[in-house]
Amino acid sequence: MPHIHRLPDLLVNQIAAGEVVERPASVLKEVLENAVDAGARAIEVQLEQGGVRRIRVTDDGCGIDREELALALERHATSKIASLDDLERVGTMGFRGEALAAIAAVARTTITSRAEAATHAWRIDGSDRSIAPAALNQGTVVEVADLYFNTPARRKFLKTEATEYAHCDDVFRRVALARPDISLQLAHNGRVTHRLPPSPSAQRVAALMGDDFVAQARQVEADAGPLRLAGFASLPAYSRSSRDAQFFFVNGRFVRDKLLTHAVREAYADILHGSRHPAYVLFLELDPAGVDVNVHPAKIEVRFREARAVHQFIYHALKRTLAESGANRIESDASSTAPQHRAASADGMLDMAATSALTGSSTGNAGTQTWHAWSAAPARQGQLAMEAASRSYLDFAAGARPVGGAAPVQAAASTTAWPTRALSADEGAAPPLGFALAQLHGVYILAQNTHGLVLVDMHAAHERILYERLKTVLDGRPAVQRLLIPAVFSVSTKDMAAAEECREVLAGMGFDVSTAGPQELAVRSVPALLAGAPVAELMRQLLQELREYPATEVVTARRNELLATMACHGAVRANRQLTLPEMNALLRDMEATERADQCNHGRPTWTQFSMAELDRFFMRGQ
Repeated sequence: MPHIHRLPDLLVNQIAAGEVVERPASVLKEVLENAVDAGARAIEVQLEQGGVRRIRVTDDGCGIDREELALALERHATSKIASLDDLERVGTMGFRGEALAAIAAVARTTITSRAEAATHAWRIDGSDRSIAPAALNQGTVVEVADLYFNTPARRKFLKTEATEYAHCDDVFRRVALARPDISLQLAHNGRVTHRLPPSPSAQRVAALMGDDFVAQARQVEADAGPLRLAGFASLPAYSRSSRDAQFFFVNGRFVRDKLLTHAVREAYADILHGSRHPAYVLFLELDPAGVDVNVHPAKIEVRFREARAVHQFIYHALKRTLAESGANRIESDASSTAPQHRAASADGMLDMAATSALTGSSTGNAGTQTWHAWSAAPARQGQLAMEAASRSYLDFAAGARPVGGAAPVQAAASTTAWPTRALSADEGAAPPLGFALAQLHGVYILAQNTHGLVLVDMHAAHERILYERLKTVLDGRPAVQRLLIPAVFSVSTKDMAAAEECREVLAGMGFDVSTAGPQELAVRSVPALLAGAPVAELMRQLLQELREYPATEVVTARRNELLATMACHGAVRANRQLTLPEMNALLRDMEATERADQCNHGRPTWTQFSMAELDRFFMRGQ
C-alpha cells in the first residue's frame, strides 16, 4: 500500500467541488445565497452560454473588507457561524464556507467588493490570490468564468446551453420566490429574461408562476405555536403531470424533503388522481433550532426535530384549506355588496323540509324558486341528519321516479334534510351557485347566480356529496348487516393467519369473520353500506392489505377507497332528467359540502362564467 500523505489544497478543493458544484446552476445558487446573506436589496445576474462561459452576480450588500478577501476563498472560512450553538440554529442560507473555495478550484473566479465604510473597492483573483484596487460603489461582484476549464472530464457531463440555462433559471426562481422584498434581475446572453422589483409575496408568485396558477390556487395561512405555514396550493384542476411546479421553503430555504412531500400528497389524496401532481408555493417558518439544515452537501434536504408534529401540521393546514368550497369563496367576495339572509333555525328544519316540494316551481312561472338555507352547513345538523341525507340521496340516485316523469312530492321533499324557503325574485340575492335554469343533454346543470352563469357536472358533484356524507356516517361504529346465508370461501394459509390476527380490526369495520374449515372462512355480517358488495373478493383484498400494512392505515385508506367507489356508482347518472327543485337541491348541497369543487377523481365539478366574460365573448359594448 502507498504511504499515507496529505492531499494538496487544490485537490482537496476540487474534490469538494464534486459535492458543491454539479453544474452552473450550483454555482449560481451558492453565490446568490451569499448575496442574500450579505443583506442585499438588489441583485443582478448575468449569464453567458447557460452559465458555462460566465456567471456574474452583482449585489449591493454589506461587502467584504480587503483584509478578508483572501480568507473568503479559503475552505471552511465563514462569517456566518462561530460555534456549535450557531450551527444548531443556522439562520443564514450559507454557513459551511467551502463554496467559494470549491468554485475557485474549477473555474476562473474573481471577487470585487467594497465594504460599507471602505474608501474604494478591491478585487481578488481566485487563481493566484492577488489583490488589486477596483471601482465599485458598494457591495460585491462575483464573476465565475470557464467552468471546469481545468477538469475537462467533468465538463463533458454538462448538458446543452438551453438545459444548463433552464437549471439556472430554476435556481433564480427559487431565490426570487423566497425573497419578494429583494429586487432581482436575470439576463442571459445579454437579454433580460426576468426583472422583478420588490413586491408583496402574492405579486411575486404571480410574476414567476403565472396568473393562471394564482387564479387556480388557494391561499394558505395557518399557525400552530412555533409553526407557521403560508403560500399558495393549487386546486386539483390545475394539477400537472410532473413535479416542476412544486416549491417548498423552510425558513426561506428551498428544500426537497420526503416528509414535507408526503404531508402535501396526503392532503391532496382525497381530491387528486394518483398520477397527477399538485402545484404549490409554500413557506414553512419555525424555530431554527427545530430543523437541521446540515444534512446534505447542497443543503437541499433538512431534518426536523419534531418530524411528526411538522407533518401533521402541514397535512391538516392544507386539508382544511382545500376542503373549503369555491362557491363559498365567491359568496364571501361578494358579501360586501349582496344582502345577507339569516339561516333558518334548526328547530324548524324538519317542518320546512317537509314542505319543500310545495314551495318550489318546476316551470319558473311563479317567480319564486326553492332553495336551502345555504349558510347552514350539513355537519352542524348531527349524525341523524347525515344518515337521513345519505339514504335519501341513495334513493334519489337509484331512480325514485321514471325518466322524464313527474317527480313525486315525497321524493322531492326528501332529497335533503335541510331547511328550505322560497326566495322572491325581486329580493336581488342568490346563493353562491345560484338557481337552476335548465339541464343540458342530461349531463350538465345550468344555473344563474349574481355573477353570471354556473355550469355544473351533476354526476361529479353528486359523487362528491355522497362520498363526504358516507364518510361522516362511518365516523362512528358502522351499522352491520347480517347475512341470511354466510358467505363461505377458500383462502390461502397467509390469509387465514391474517384473519385470526386481525379479528378485532375486522369486527370494528363491521365484518363478522370466523373459520369454516382448514382453508375456508365464513363471513356472517358486513357493514350495512357494503351489503351489496362481493364479499369474497372484498375480504381477500382486505386480508392482503392487512398482511402488508399496519391495520390502522388499512382501516382508513381502504374504507375511503370503498366509499369512493360506492359514491361513484351511486351518484346520479347521465341522461337522468331532474326537475328544477332537484337541481336546486343539488346546488345547495354542493355549497354545504367540503371539497365540493372536485369529484373523487380530482375532476372539477363546476365552473363560473362571469357576465364580463360572456359580454366579451358576444362583443357586447364594443
